[in-house]
Amino acid sequence: MPEHPLHVIFDNPVIPPNTGNAIRMCAGTGAHLHLVEPLGFELTEKHLRRAGLDYHDLADVTVHATFDEAMAAVPGRVFAFTTTANTRFTDIAFEPGDALLFGTEPTGLPQEHVEHSRITSELRIPMLPGRRSMNLSNSAAVATYEAWRQLGFVGGV
Repeated sequence: MPEHPLHVIFDNPVIPPNTGNAIRMCAGTGAHLHLVEPLGFELTEKHLRRAGLDYHDLADVTVHATFDEAMAAVPGRVFAFTTTANTRFTDIAFEPGDALLFGTEPTGLPQEHVEHSRITSELRIPMLPGRRSMNLSNSAAVATYEAWRQLGFVGGV
């Protein structure tokens, strides 16, 4: 089993509370959070600290200067979450070391990142018709908990 059962990647996040919430979620699941620069905030920003509460010390967070650097840092498959994907995230059998990739809040993943050679597949979280997208930290939590559930909640109680 890898050191981290799962990896969560935020590509250019811009809303501090979303990243703070993800830090807290990763602390609770053992997932490693990867943030790809540029970030739309400082990691010390009060809103980020408030959302992450005291979980910063309990989560593994790595900031990567480039998307390629982040892709090189994750050991397993990389699943890109997009609103245009045809495959539901619940149709995947997740494996230890898999990475869940999410785009920036306003625009999602840039096409060149979706087409990166490390991307295994595009996945979607089902929603009712006519809805644009889910909140970033909510999407990451929904997907991470499903993947962690499939792995038997490794390390959890």
